[in-house]
Amino acid sequence: MKLIAGLGNPGKEYAKTRHNAGFMVLDRLAEKCGAGIPSVKWNAEIRKVRIGSENVLLMKPLTYMNESGKAVVQAVNYYHIEPEDILVIHDDMDLPTGNVRIRKNGSSGGQKGMQSIIDHLATKNIARIRIGVGHSEPGNHKAVPDWVLSPIPKAEKELFDTAVEDAALAAYAWIDEPMENVMSRYNIRIRPEKEEAL
Repeated sequence: MKLIAGLGNPGKEYAKTRHNAGFMVLDRLAEKCGAGIPSVKWNAEIRKVRIGSENVLLMKPLTYMNESGKAVVQAVNYYHIEPEDILVIHDDMDLPTGNVRIRKNGSSGGQKGMQSIIDHLATKNIARIRIGVGHSEPGNHKAVPDWVLSPIPKAEKELFDTAVEDAALAAYAWIDEPMENVMSRYNIRIRPEKEEAL
């Protein structure tokens, strides 16, 4: 069994916000996998699919972002899923909008949902796909909540939607391809206009 968890916050008020990039990718992935209507278990929306020879659990934790690990650890313990068979998808303010970055492991980079999962599983050896959502005021931590809980503006929507699609393709490929192949094909770096002008 493999587990793919897309992170976000439940509720209509959060549905189109930057912080729900992981939910958006998981929904797109579920479409690609032909997944049915989700059920609710372990404080999460879950769908079970079979891709090739792999059984895959698609999960959207309903615990709110900062407690994502509470849902993930229940599924991991139930199915005895190894860390190398877990993929987490989340937003990242350190990446410009439109960027997709895939990593085999590492720290949370300050993303609290990812940190919760690391804490509950007691390991950093968890693959993740990071969706760039940019930051209006880099270094200003007080601006973080308003920024991540705001919707993607029209000017950036095409870039963001493309990143969501690319991340869903990367997650699908991760199911049965070597991680190195997935990283080389789907790590996408789009430089901000200001940087391109230099």
